[in-house]
Amino acid sequence: MAAEAGLLKLPFTHDDQLTRCMRLRFQSLQQKNLRPQDGEKLLQAHEHVYRVDFGRQDSLRFLRWDIQLDGPGKVTVTGTSQHWTPDLTHLMNRQLLEPAGIFWKKPGAREVECNEADAQEFGERVAELARIRKVMYFLLAFTEGLEPAQLKASIVFKA
Repeated sequence: MAAEAGLLKLPFTHDDQLTRCMRLRFQSLQQKNLRPQDGEKLLQAHEHVYRVDFGRQDSLRFLRWDIQLDGPGKVTVTGTSQHWTPDLTHLMNRQLLEPAGIFWKKPGAREVECNEADAQEFGERVAELARIRKVMYFLLAFTEGLEPAQLKASIVFKA
């Protein structure tokens, strides 16, 4: 958590344990030939769980996303309305927030692009939830050849 002149930069942290746990739920259902609960969101192979820890819960104003991609591809960041729990394995589709932030980098490009209106609205929604959350979980879907190791992501607020 970096703070400079009233700025609060909160990094996205890959939650290995929760990602693994949600993948085990998916495998367990497959092995037992069972169907997921109605509306349950199962983690796909290209999706990973990340978290953002809010060290302070005063009024935060969303400023910008700080997304760096080391290679071409696309990452879709979807917030969850799920309150803190050690187990998100039964994440329901209705708990996924709209809009999602979609960030991409074209082959040979230096800059990461996004749909700015959706990214702005999504950031403001995260700022609202930060007032009542200590932790927020996100589903990140990596496509077009992008891998989690190629991502550095933070969200920047004015405190």
